[in-house]
Amino acid sequence: MPRRPQTSTGGIVFHVLNRGVRRMQLFDDSEDYCRFLQITGEAQKRTPVRCLSYCLMPNHFHMVLWPVEDGDLSKFMFWLLTTHSKHWHFRRGTAGTGHVYQDRFKSFPVFADGHFLRLCRYVERNALRGRLVHRAEDWPWSSLHQRLGHPRPVHLSNWPVERPPNWFTLVNEDASSETAEVRESIRRGTPMGPPAWRDSTVALLGLEKTAKPRGRPRKKSTKKATPGFFS
Repeated sequence: MPRRPQTSTGGIVFHVLNRGVRRMQLFDDSEDYCRFLQITGEAQKRTPVRCLSYCLMPNHFHMVLWPVEDGDLSKFMFWLLTTHSKHWHFRRGTAGTGHVYQDRFKSFPVFADGHFLRLCRYVERNALRGRLVHRAEDWPWSSLHQRLGHPRPVHLSNWPVERPPNWFTLVNEDASSETAEVRESIRRGTPMGPPAWRDSTVALLGLEKTAKPRGRPRKKSTKKATPGFFS
């Protein structure tokens, strides 16, 4: 039996992202951002994929999605991106001139522990890291802003792990090491999680041919790690 593609497995949390073709601007103004969120909400009604975190940036977006059934993530993202691309072209009068997105979309499994919390902090901190706002929750087009009680068409689901009570403070703190971890997952095309789970997930989803091998391993530090929310 052939292995299921990465986006066909339900019950696994995924870091999903995409950007405009040739880094083209996806969102020019508030109407563009609002329309994408509206389409996302409509996509959730069609295919009940749980949205845990998101952040829309001028030329790309990040989402943390938790599909229920096998195939849900692919169906959800296909309808979302196809519908948004049509709207994008319609608003600009550019129908038939080419692709809006650089790719179908990228997705990376993440284990529901500290790795998940670090990923969500990375996603919700995106606008602050990009110096678009002074505090992460000030960016209107993110789940962190929505958590303040601002109504949005996107339905945010409960997390598979408990969110720390000081979450807003944690998101606004420097997180350079976590940024490196998430970007390494994106660069190598590998899941985020403990080594044993990561290896089994690569095998389960048939990612052996796409996941890039690690380089020379780093020397082990003699310092003891301090446990915490993100350990």
